Amino acid sequence: MTDDIEAMGPISYLVVEFPGSKITGQGLSILVDLVEQGLVRVLDLLFVTRDEAGSVRAIELRDLDLDGQLDVTIFEGASSGLLDDGDLADAASAIEPGSSAAILLFENRWARSFTEALRRGGAEVVAAGYVPLDAVAASLDAAEAADV
Repeated sequence: MTDDIEAMGPISYLVVEFPGSKITGQGLSILVDLVEQGLVRVLDLLFVTRDEAGSVRAIELRDLDLDGQLDVTIFEGASSGLLDDGDLADAASAIEPGSSAAILLFENRWARSFTEALRRGGAEVVAAGYVPLDAVAASLDAAEAADV
């Protein structure tokens, strides 16, 4: 198991909110394509919903919008066991009441050889993150305003 971990690329997570619990499945085919290309490996995919009172519960991976159209069974059983109730609570605090979310934990396989080389040289990736698009736009707007 330790050898498998040493050979892994960086692990990332995304929490994607679906306001009003309107889950269309748009983007799912792109995730499937990324997996098929070997760029990412899905470790966990969990769907949750937060009711108006703030309570959170997991949703079965099937027809999430109950219209018979959304087929996410390809990821059914995608569970490494790395996500726990604390992660569920953290994700719930990030979404609005009355909304749902997908929690995706994935390996960045595209970076695997890079991080393996770093490890062989004694280095280690110790932090990573994502910058939300709204924050990028706000920073660019602020920089542009400062140049005016």
